[in-house]
Amino acid sequence: MFKEGKWAKQILLLQRSEGSWGYFHSLAHPQKGELTTEQALRRLSRLGFTMEDEPIARSVQYLEDCLLHRICTPDRVEKTHDWEIGTQMMFAAWIRHFTKENEHANHVAHCWAQVIHEAFISGEYSETHYLRGFLQVFGKPPKGPRLLDFVHFYVVSLIAEELDAPTETAVFDHILQKQSGIYYICNHPLETLPANFASKQTSYYLAAAEVLSAYPRSHAKMQFVIEWLEKNRNARGKWDLGAEANDGVYFPMSDHWRTNENREHDCMYRIEKLLSKLKL
Repeated sequence: MFKEGKWAKQILLLQRSEGSWGYFHSLAHPQKGELTTEQALRRLSRLGFTMEDEPIARSVQYLEDCLLHRICTPDRVEKTHDWEIGTQMMFAAWIRHFTKENEHANHVAHCWAQVIHEAFISGEYSETHYLRGFLQVFGKPPKGPRLLDFVHFYVVSLIAEELDAPTETAVFDHILQKQSGIYYICNHPLETLPANFASKQTSYYLAAAEVLSAYPRSHAKMQFVIEWLEKNRNARGKWDLGAEANDGVYFPMSDHWRTNENREHDCMYRIEKLLSKLKL
C-alpha cells in the first residue's frame, strides 16, 4: 500500500549495492538525510516491505554475511559491551524480523532461549540463574547493560516463539511488569496504559504491543489492550493518534499528514493490523 510512496523511494535511493545503508546500529557522525541500516529496515517494514521485496532480501543477505563474519560493518566497536555477542544478537533479531528460515539467525535465537529458560527455571526471573545460563551458553559472563538486562527489542524479539509454555508465561508477565518497559521501544511499564491516547507515547506503546504480539500463547494477557483501543475510537469510529505521533519511524506511512484523513488512515491501518494478531 505504501511501498510506492515518497518515504519508501527516499530510503531505497540511499541503499548501497551490498544491501546496507552504511552504519548498522549507530551513526558516528550523522549527516542530513543519513540512515543506519537498522533505521532503514524498521521504516521499510512499517511501509509494508517483506522478504518478497528485493531490497529486503539483499539487506537480509548482508546481515547474514555480517553475522558469519564474511564482512564487517563500519560501526565503531563499543568497548563497554561484548561486541561479538551484542552484534550477533542484533543481526539475528533483524534477520528473524523478516524470515524465520535462516538457520544462522535461528541458532542465535535458540541460544538466547536457553539463557532465558534458565533465568526463569524457578517460575520467575532470577538474576543469578540468568547469569548462570548466560555463562553456560556463551562461555563467559555478560558485559554491558544490554546483555545484563534482556528486556529490550533484540532479545524480546529473538525469543518469541522459542520458549515452552511455562517459560513464555513467566517471561511475558515479567516484561509487562517491567517498570522501564522494553528498551529501544517504550520506556514505560506496559501494564500501565498511556494517559493520553493522541500522543507519541501511545505510538511507542503500540510498538511494544506489536513486538509482544509474536508471543502467541500470551494473547489472552493482551486483551486489556484491545479494550483500551476500542474505547478510544473517535466520533467517526476511527483511531487518531494526533499530529504529535508523527516521528518518521512508525508514522506517517502516507506521503504526508496535511489532512486528518491521511492521519486517520495511517492510524487505522496500524491498529487494525495489531488487532488482527491479538484477537483470540
